Amino acid sequence: MTLTSQDVIAVLGPVDETLVAEIVATGATPTELSEAWAWVNSDEALIGEGRHLPAGTVAALVDLLSADEEEWEE
Repeated sequence: MTLTSQDVIAVLGPVDETLVAEIVATGATPTELSEAWAWVNSDEALIGEGRHLPAGTVAALVDLLSADEEEWEE
């Protein structure tokens, strides 16, 4: 099942419509988005659990989410 705008907002909260569209365009599943969100917010904890670094769609989502965070920091 691919993501809808509502799925994205349910995981991330209120975000820019452009980011929502970019995330939906990846064809990701809600599970992949949740995993990417977890990596962006607690990568050290996930590495400590022995998880492999994100790859594929999850890695693409991490890049999108990380780019959005960098804009907030500026």
